[in-house]
Amino acid sequence: MPYHSQIEIERKYDVDESAEPPRLVGAGAVAIESEPATAELVAIYIDTDDLTLARQRVAVRVRRGGADAGWHVKLPGDEGRTELHWPIGDGEPDEPPAELLAMLRERVGDAELRPIARVTNNRTTVILQDAAGFAVAELCDDHVSSENLHAGGTRSWREWEVELLGGAPDTREARAALLDEIEERILGAGAVVSASSSKLAHALGL
Repeated sequence: MPYHSQIEIERKYDVDESAEPPRLVGAGAVAIESEPATAELVAIYIDTDDLTLARQRVAVRVRRGGADAGWHVKLPGDEGRTELHWPIGDGEPDEPPAELLAMLRERVGDAELRPIARVTNNRTTVILQDAAGFAVAELCDDHVSSENLHAGGTRSWREWEVELLGGAPDTREARAALLDEIEERILGAGAVVSASSSKLAHALGL
């Protein structure tokens, strides 16, 4: 089953329930904000009993809901993370595609893979466009609840996530400058830089 890949460059922020997302027009090249769109995203993450993948900073999930439902693998990178995506097949929906499973076996050997966390995210997304209408970034307002299937326990939190899109600047310096300008407004609205690197890390208490 074919997959596609992309580089995911994002910043995450912890925020309390009373905070209002800031207006971002005028931050860098942002000239237009779309109307908010909402979706419920439900993800099951898999790993070995000793969290071999998590220790390698690799996250593997199957997610339903939203525009990119399917299997995702997130790999560490120099700038951001590399994300691989497979659609959910017609067969057993909770069984990883063969190509993905072969890739994981290179990292975990014969160790059993099993669900380690369930994360439910009620997401509101605003697309940030430049004056020409190109989407440069998105701001996601996430209300998250999670169940730790590895060690037990539940958590809930709210976070804002800013991710660059295809119309973002084409140099690393300019991308960082855009994110810095957006971050200034986000911190001014009461958010703080997230203490967790990912929703999986938050769900597992890592």
